[in-house]
Amino acid sequence: MDEMLTLVTDQDDILGPVPRSRVHGNPALIHRSVHVLVVSRDGRLLLQKRSMRKDTQPGKWDTSVGGHVGFGQTYEEAARREAEEELGLTPDELVFLYPSRIRNEVESENIHTFLHVSAGPFRPEPGEIDELRFWTKREIRAALGTGVFTSNFEEEFALFLASPHGTLLD
Repeated sequence: MDEMLTLVTDQDDILGPVPRSRVHGNPALIHRSVHVLVVSRDGRLLLQKRSMRKDTQPGKWDTSVGGHVGFGQTYEEAARREAEEELGLTPDELVFLYPSRIRNEVESENIHTFLHVSAGPFRPEPGEIDELRFWTKREIRAALGTGVFTSNFEEEFALFLASPHGTLLD
């Protein structure tokens, strides 16, 4: 069964439900997504290595948690669901960081990014994630532009560092 996502305008006004299969590959259809950045108390950022079975950017390191907002869900509800599905994590507190947008040849997303401080334990979803690892800010900066990260993560990292919470990274 095709997952129903939230179709929105550029300004994020809800237009209605749309099947996931229609939005991927059609950048004219804007839908909502969420990211959760998981930071450890010692200032490292958890990244997930996308499964080699993923249809887009397999094997690349990406945001701690990322996923679509189902139709009828809020951004925060979707962030909590995705954290549970991808990491086995039930965040007691999510801090909203910022909105952002992705516009490329594959899809168009309006994104809300949240922060959660945790050291785990984590249970990565095998079909989605091949590996989890905490990275220091220095390690991430050294690997930027080398092709190990998704392009979306590289944009996300710049936004996070520019945010007031970017100082959490060591």
